[in-house]
Amino acid sequence: MTCLHHKCRNCLYPQSTVSRQAVPDDKVSWDVEWDDYNPPKHTAFSAINKPWADPDIQDPTFCPKWNALNGDQVDRRSHLGPYKIVNNFPQNPFGRTGIFGRGLLGRWGPNHAADPIVTRWKRDKDDGNVLVDKLTNLPVLQFVAIQRRDTKEWALPGGMVDSGEVFSKTLQREFEEEAMNSIEMSSEQRLELHTQLKQFFSQGIEVYRGYVDDPRNTDNSWMETIAMNFHDETGTFVGRFQLCAGDDAAKVQWMDLNQSVRLYASHSDFLQKVVQYHKSHW
Repeated sequence: MTCLHHKCRNCLYPQSTVSRQAVPDDKVSWDVEWDDYNPPKHTAFSAINKPWADPDIQDPTFCPKWNALNGDQVDRRSHLGPYKIVNNFPQNPFGRTGIFGRGLLGRWGPNHAADPIVTRWKRDKDDGNVLVDKLTNLPVLQFVAIQRRDTKEWALPGGMVDSGEVFSKTLQREFEEEAMNSIEMSSEQRLELHTQLKQFFSQGIEVYRGYVDDPRNTDNSWMETIAMNFHDETGTFVGRFQLCAGDDAAKVQWMDLNQSVRLYASHSDFLQKVVQYHKSHW
């Protein structure tokens, strides 16, 4: 493994009283033998018997095709390549997490998400010029951030890819739902908003594709994402829309992008890649 996951180890599992078995750094890899590893089993009640969730893996009617796109359009392929199946359970490719089961996640194996990173340059309110950081002498980027309702952490306005949905559609849908509150709009308003944003969301740059260090991860279920940057160079396109938190978002705002920003899961890592691409302040 090239790196270790941290946010899904050595802590209480989210929205539960279940404590993970402590996993030291040198025991994360499955290649390291650990006879005393016996993590607690946990699948959240909120993730049982839901249309978006898999049944118990031992259910005789549950016959998934691992590492493949299934006939029900559930994509069980990983961005990392084929993952192992051990005793009929998919194995987290990044190693031990200290907990067994699905937790809060809907799928055994990879759970696919898409994260839109919508950016613009921070500008002077009077003359409209791009502001430059005094220490680094580099232009300052801003991005659209939402505050999650569940953990209260700031994050990107992303979400899960629905079965049969292409990730490019998810990117725009999640932005509309969480940063524009499209769910509360009329069908006519949603269509107008979608049409206006369609061109903008067709010109993104992929900044990350792979595993996410997410606190919901378990030994058998884990988050993966595709993060894309959609940049409003002049600040006159997305900037003319009124942001409004909706769906899983409690708040939404334009946030300055710098290394002090602390975000949910691996989102700060994605932003650092955006900074490198735009050669902006960090």
